Amino acid sequence: MTIDQLRYAVLVSETGSITEAARQLFISQPSLSASLHALETEIGIRIFRRTNRGVTVTGEGEKFLGYARQVIDEMGLIAERYLGENAVRHRFCVSTQHYSFAVKAFSELIRRFGGSSYEFRIRETRTYEIIEDVAQLRSSVGILFWNPFNRSALHRVLLDHELVFHPLFTASPHVFVGRYSPLAEKQSLKMEDLDPYPRLSYEQGEHNSFFFSEEIQSTRHCSRDICVSDRATLFNLLIGLDGYTICSGVLNTDLNGSDIVSRPLEVDDCMHIGYITPRESVPGYFTACYIDLLKQYASPDEGQDSR
Repeated sequence: MTIDQLRYAVLVSETGSITEAARQLFISQPSLSASLHALETEIGIRIFRRTNRGVTVTGEGEKFLGYARQVIDEMGLIAERYLGENAVRHRFCVSTQHYSFAVKAFSELIRRFGGSSYEFRIRETRTYEIIEDVAQLRSSVGILFWNPFNRSALHRVLLDHELVFHPLFTASPHVFVGRYSPLAEKQSLKMEDLDPYPRLSYEQGEHNSFFFSEEIQSTRHCSRDICVSDRATLFNLLIGLDGYTICSGVLNTDLNGSDIVSRPLEVDDCMHIGYITPRESVPGYFTACYIDLLKQYASPDEGQDSR
């Protein structure tokens, strides 16, 4: 296995065509096909499925290519730093539930380490998709929470996907409401205080199980439920409809402004917020830097928004 073979495989996956990849690499198509076949033989899996329309990546191939991209990126960093080669295009991706501290850490990562050319991605997405992104190495790290209600179910899913949960901090339940909502007038809230108001939550698509909900107390009956897919919409509806969402409760006014306030929720529950990584994967340079930034910003004491 050579670094060139890894680059060839990654390029073929990106173009979806051996012919196009060979053209970009300035090598013949038979040479590229032979190199890929030798790589597949050596590692003992099929990376690509050949069809009349081109090539598609197999399930085993997805995971292999995730590792290949990490190796290529790390080799580029070594060449840039120690061999004096031109700056490479840095790549990094994180998948997360809707947490502002994750965005804060992501922006700081780019500011400090992005360099002159980069392709960084952050996906605020559904819980199960976060797990799949990290398991398939589409993302280097994922951010989510567990509580006593979903712990067993989430643990089984992480185990099945060969992922490990690393705790960052534990938060007591809070409620986000608009600054001028009647709920904001109270210093703390009980569950029955919320009953007259719309409950906002993040939709989870086909994996719409209570165990994958981003909000605790999700099984409690509510006569007016609103599901959204992004944080900006949720915040707008909190303000426009006097709605509420249950969360960890630490706000970052730099990112979210001052129109949303947090109130403690008097309920026996908690949120253990952390990040997930592949069980047998060693964090790369950008992953390690990002995790360090998460530990810095993902703390109620830092005044960072955990939702």
